[in-house]
Amino acid sequence: MPAHPATLGAPPTLSAAALFMKTFDRPKALEVILYIAQRVQDAGFHKLSKILYFADRQHLQEFGRFICGDRYIAMQHGPVPSGIYDILKAIRNGSEWHPDYNELQLGLEVFHNYKLRPRRDANLDHLSESDRQCLDASIAKHDAMSFGQLTTLSHDEAYESADFNDEINIEVIARTLAGGDEIVQHLRNPHPGGH
Repeated sequence: MPAHPATLGAPPTLSAAALFMKTFDRPKALEVILYIAQRVQDAGFHKLSKILYFADRQHLQEFGRFICGDRYIAMQHGPVPSGIYDILKAIRNGSEWHPDYNELQLGLEVFHNYKLRPRRDANLDHLSESDRQCLDASIAKHDAMSFGQLTTLSHDEAYESADFNDEINIEVIARTLAGGDEIVQHLRNPHPGGH
């Protein structure tokens, strides 16, 4: 990630919830789900969550953002992307109240409670080259891993920093990466010198 010019004083930090509401891209999230589900063996909630977590870590390190702006919750079997998990549960539970329910039902099927079957191809117009690069790298590295291996690998320093069922702070995730302090500065002020 390119260095940013120094700014005077510490910029205000958005709360994690405010940052999530500002940045989570639901339409893109569905395309990310479809992209991963089409490319992995035995696609399910757990594998998708872990592949995205590792892709997001790489994307945060190299490009300064998560792929679809989700936030991660420290659950029993590792980090879970909150917004994507809500989408998956809405499809599984037939939650017609979800704002994108019709689009979700057309795109993805959930069966056996946690397994995923795409009903259409991912719309690649929603995914940048860097998104696809990090997703592909994570799929190549993690697809063959077992449930237990993915769980153990995802129980990293950032995961351990959060209480069970609480959010894993994105700044804590950033600090576990090479160049973490620079990434945190970027998260706090993505447009230094701007208004």
